[in-house]
Amino acid sequence: MRILVADDDATSRVLLKAMASKLGHDCLVASDGSAAWELLQSGDIDVLLTDWMMPGVDGTELCRRVRNEIKDNYTYIVLVTGLADPEQILEGMNSGADDYIVKPVNSLDVQTCLVAAERVTSLHRQVHQVRAQLEEVNLELLGRSLTDSLTNLGNRRRMEEDLLKVHARALRSQNSYCVTMFDIDYFKFYNDHYGHPAGDEALRQVAKCLNRVVRSGESVYRYGGEEFLLVMPNCHVDDAIAAAERVLHSVNLISIPHEARPTPPPIVTLSAGVACHSPDSDLTIHDLIEHADQALYSAKLSGRNRVRAGLPIIREVNAEPLIQH
Repeated sequence: MRILVADDDATSRVLLKAMASKLGHDCLVASDGSAAWELLQSGDIDVLLTDWMMPGVDGTELCRRVRNEIKDNYTYIVLVTGLADPEQILEGMNSGADDYIVKPVNSLDVQTCLVAAERVTSLHRQVHQVRAQLEEVNLELLGRSLTDSLTNLGNRRRMEEDLLKVHARALRSQNSYCVTMFDIDYFKFYNDHYGHPAGDEALRQVAKCLNRVVRSGESVYRYGGEEFLLVMPNCHVDDAIAAAERVLHSVNLISIPHEARPTPPPIVTLSAGVACHSPDSDLTIHDLIEHADQALYSAKLSGRNRVRAGLPIIREVNAEPLIQH
């Protein structure tokens, strides 16, 4: 263990250091409480053997500082005192000490204290490791609870949490933001023709494509079924339409075969509906998603594989298939 001896008496310092070193421990020394506190703040001290009566920062004050301010690791504290009064010893224990030795010290007392210290510090290290592992597991579980298991995109819960933040930030900063709802065209035909496992794989491929083409600051989520939602902070409608077109082109480029669709091209395509929240708008998040869903419906009615915005604008995508059938 790494031990710090704090004592303003040189003879006591030398004696305690010799005893601890003889037992195989790494030992540092400090001639007063202030010097000891500087060393303790490094966070690399396992055991503190401190005199009670020292100028400046005394032993009890040192105990209180260690307990109140050093949180990363547990330091086992032994008060070394010439005071044998039980009430004073209890005061030292209440200030944060784990044990005490009454002067003049002997090697057996020091060895006994250090055996107990090694057990206690080892136990605290184990508890710290277990706590760290539990925190890691909890973070992983939280991540899973916010992630769609099929596509690895954010799920509805994450989308709702993130949209609340985007909406609140937009209101504070008086900025616009947009959302785009995407839907895979004729997905029921795809599942009926190729089977649900193939449908799941198509969803994964489309999700990867969306995740790959979204830009910094944008976020994409699986809204449900074959629907996805793209959230674009600090964005205006023209930018959102361009982003949606970029997504549709990218899905066309990966050319997932869809021979069962009743209209060309014979590949998986998306339709998209864009809705934007402007600084002077009183739309709620729910209203905004409803508008995006209505725009998506218009894109479907207009022939699919295109973007429809909450404006009288339709943008069609060049959907020439990249595979021959």
